[in-house]
Amino acid sequence: MQKIVIIGPAHPLRGGGITTFNHRLAKEFTQQGFDCSIVSFSLQYPSFLFPGKSQYSNEASPQGITIHTLINSINPLNWLKVGRQIKNWKPDIIIVRFWLPLMGPALGTILRQVKKNRHTKIICLADNVIPHEKRPGDQPFTRYFLKACDAFVTMSEKVLSDLRLFEKTKPAILVAHPLYDNFGEKVSKQEARKNLSINKDEKLVVFFGFIRHYKGLDMLLEAMADERIKKQNIKLLIAGEFYEDETSYGRLIETYNLTDRIIVHNHFIADADVKNFICAADCIVQPYRNATQSGVTPLAYHFEKPMIVTAVGGLPDLVPHKKAGLVAQPNPASIADAIVEYYSLGEDFFIPYVLEEKKKYSWQKLTAAITDLANSLNN
Repeated sequence: MQKIVIIGPAHPLRGGGITTFNHRLAKEFTQQGFDCSIVSFSLQYPSFLFPGKSQYSNEASPQGITIHTLINSINPLNWLKVGRQIKNWKPDIIIVRFWLPLMGPALGTILRQVKKNRHTKIICLADNVIPHEKRPGDQPFTRYFLKACDAFVTMSEKVLSDLRLFEKTKPAILVAHPLYDNFGEKVSKQEARKNLSINKDEKLVVFFGFIRHYKGLDMLLEAMADERIKKQNIKLLIAGEFYEDETSYGRLIETYNLTDRIIVHNHFIADADVKNFICAADCIVQPYRNATQSGVTPLAYHFEKPMIVTAVGGLPDLVPHKKAGLVAQPNPASIADAIVEYYSLGEDFFIPYVLEEKKKYSWQKLTAAITDLANSLNN
């Protein structure tokens, strides 16, 4: 039985999409007969660097997944200790998540220790290579980490091209981000809205996920001020925790007199509640300024919701225009045009395409791609 270790955030960390992804990936490998566990963080971010309200979840630990809470991201002595510990386990494959250069020193040092066993193949599953928000040290931290990896998997062309700016020769493959199918089954729009105390007859678009500047919520709020959208009384549901000062967003809502048409759930959305926020929507809007891929997209596909996305990063590749949704430019006027066009075409126009696109995204494809890549390194 092959032994696989996933290195990345896991319960009780509340890492959003990456944590959820790691749980689901570990579950898939385990179901396929691999000995799979996750090595997570005892300290992921110092509290002063974490933008949200809490790094930790109150939800129960996922069943059937082995999680080792070991890594302290700011303690070099810990990195050496954890690296030696994993080295002695002699896993056949390590799948290490990389989403932020800040993690480069810790993860790069751990992996260098592991490689001393001359057995383990290290596959980086890269969510981002160039971060959305730039910080000092990004490039050297990223280079240090990437040098410790044997091969790479990305989930968008944008990340793959960014990777090749740093690492030009090591094997790298592109695999579609699988569906987030671990939030339960689809519920009707009526049931979801009842659970959220929203009128079943409202025209409703949804912004889902934590809120940072690069995600463009401010542009969406400006789009909502468009007179055509006002006349149709289209409402916006914002579901997610603010990872920055929310004052400017409140000011936009007041300035454009949107109070009656904006519904805000400013908190981390528990797994059990995710389906209600997605299923309540007529469509999901991702008005991002920049992006690689987004975990919201496979979530929307799982619950069979059309999307409006902006033409940045890998988003247009995942949401074919005038099929699974609409692609707008990253500015308020274009986003407003897309919302108006969406309601002109109607939800039923998009659903057949959404159902067809949904078939492309499977966890089995990802696990097979990872194991095939690792096996090719042996050859």
